[in-house]
Amino acid sequence: MWNCESVQVAGADSPSAAAQRSTVTIALIDRRALDRECLTKALLASQPNLEVRAFGSVEAWEAAGTRQQDACAVLLSIGGQNPGDAAVAAALGNLERGFPGIPTIVLADSEAASDVLMALDRGARGYIASSSGLRVVVEVVNLVRAGGTYVPASSLTACRADILAPEIEEEADPLDALLTPRQAAVAEALRQGKANKIIAYELDLSESTVKVHIRAIMRKLHAHNRTEVAFKLSALVAARRSTARLLSLPAYRDKPPGVRLASTQPPQSAAYR
Repeated sequence: MWNCESVQVAGADSPSAAAQRSTVTIALIDRRALDRECLTKALLASQPNLEVRAFGSVEAWEAAGTRQQDACAVLLSIGGQNPGDAAVAAALGNLERGFPGIPTIVLADSEAASDVLMALDRGARGYIASSSGLRVVVEVVNLVRAGGTYVPASSLTACRADILAPEIEEEADPLDALLTPRQAAVAEALRQGKANKIIAYELDLSESTVKVHIRAIMRKLHAHNRTEVAFKLSALVAARRSTARLLSLPAYRDKPPGVRLASTQPPQSAAYR
């Protein structure tokens, strides 16, 4: 069974000790043999002092024994999978527990911010999208070796609207379809526990008009008193915000209308076992 490949660019005819010390060794883990071999050769061709040791799984790398300590970084190539897949999550967990001193960099097809964050939460120190060039991979390895953390800018720009959305959009009134604008303003004041006199002053209304609006709000919400109105309003606002946050996730935004996400967990796979 194929376990390990070690390929190194040939140096000068008589390499000095200083040149040998400058060699950068990384472990490449990829379950796909062809992708593993092609990426290894491409990396070696792009960096003269790079040594790549390629493996089909974390376990194969663990079996290499003392040679593990030569690596200054681990490049975990997962292709179309994501850090939430059982096999990938297990691989990241094994690397974090077994080799805490060697940083892990995830190389994946996805550029979704949720996948990037998931990888970082599972111990990765870098995340590279496969749309990047080889030079980026090499520079990220150097950055991570120096103690830095790398995430692709494309992942941030993809969720730019969510990050920079004005606060007023997050605080949108969930009762627009149920109440008139004036009733909505009175309802918000009720939710904040304000007295009729204060509501009348702030909205430039008479107290009798405020009472009329309150009775209309109670009727529409099927509430029997001010306390119940405030409770129902708070519950509706909280439910609206939770739904908005859920629907803003990339996994939901990318789904066509009418398609629901499956609630089951992804099937177990031995891809990285």
